[in-house]
Amino acid sequence: MIAMDLSAREILEKLVSFDTTSHKTNLPLLDFVEEYLASHGLSGFRVYDETGEKANLFVSAGPEEPGGIVLSGHVDVVPVIGQAWTTDPFELTEKAGKLYGRGSCDMKGFVALSLWAVPQFMKRGLKEPVHLAISYDEEVGCLGVRRLLEKLAAEDQTAKLCIVGEPTEFQPVVAHKGKWSFKAKVRGKECHSSLAPNGVNAVEYAAEAITWLRREGRRFAAEGARDELYDLKHTTVHVGTLHGGTALNIVPQEAEFVFEYRYIAADDPAEIHARFLKFIQEELEPEMQAIEPSTGFTFETVSQIPGLDVDANHAVVNLARQLSGRNDHAKVAYGTEAGLFREITDIPTVVCGPGNIEQAHKPDEFLTLVQLAKGEEFMRRLGDRVCAA
Repeated sequence: MIAMDLSAREILEKLVSFDTTSHKTNLPLLDFVEEYLASHGLSGFRVYDETGEKANLFVSAGPEEPGGIVLSGHVDVVPVIGQAWTTDPFELTEKAGKLYGRGSCDMKGFVALSLWAVPQFMKRGLKEPVHLAISYDEEVGCLGVRRLLEKLAAEDQTAKLCIVGEPTEFQPVVAHKGKWSFKAKVRGKECHSSLAPNGVNAVEYAAEAITWLRREGRRFAAEGARDELYDLKHTTVHVGTLHGGTALNIVPQEAEFVFEYRYIAADDPAEIHARFLKFIQEELEPEMQAIEPSTGFTFETVSQIPGLDVDANHAVVNLARQLSGRNDHAKVAYGTEAGLFREITDIPTVVCGPGNIEQAHKPDEFLTLVQLAKGEEFMRRLGDRVCAA
């Protein structure tokens, strides 16, 4: 097989061309990645989801020994439907020093750089392993990588360090908030709106619950614990959607809303949620069930992403500083797979990659050519560390 000698940009162009929106398969993209790596003598293994339509990919290069460095990235992307793109989101387009395309920033740019770098490392002779971890369904709750990490942990395949290349403009990120999100379902009692007091209005009780969450969010903003390194320094509470009711003249029987806690290390999300449930159980449900005993609230966990908090002087952070040429570090409000690497495999992990998170999830998402070039230098410096020559 002839080696596929592709530049980082050419690899990025190919990755962007696959529509890997989270509800779609990522297998054609993985087929390309495996073909590319096979042309350089590398193979790995997949860990599939329950449908067999999506998979993680894990590939190791270098000596077959414990340890090494993981370069990790997800290849699923958020939808483009309803967004006003001025370019084809699944065709990498260069304009004014920017590479436009869905996922170019978040985070196929880092994956492309990693795929470009590994064959370069092999030519120089790896003296320690380098592992590629490519995951699915990060954008819908970091769901996919869990299966991969559980397999690695069960087989005791633990690396020494991990870099998750989310877009930070190569600023090492040592911590991010945890996230716990829920779906709440409210069951009321339907009746004609002219007899509203005889019914149990599911929408109104949902609104009372949401009002409590809003007050809690304001309390954190006004007097909650602070971590000054975060861009948003306190725990936040957010309600994303609310649905309920069928017609104005019908007291609604059902309502549903989704909400989340994004918490700093000083706050316990279980304690926050327990206080919310106490309000529901002691104040709202007794009123509801006095009219109809079958009414009330039920809650379902949508996703639970652990926070990340690594010592700013840890070896993995110092490595990220050396590779990026930066001396600073930060904490961020958004979640990543890094917390799961630490929780499930106990691999020390830092977040550091090309692009700016401000571009993520927006129409005309882009990665600058400057950031791509910095990424190539980042990988060359990593090669100086892990290669014999």
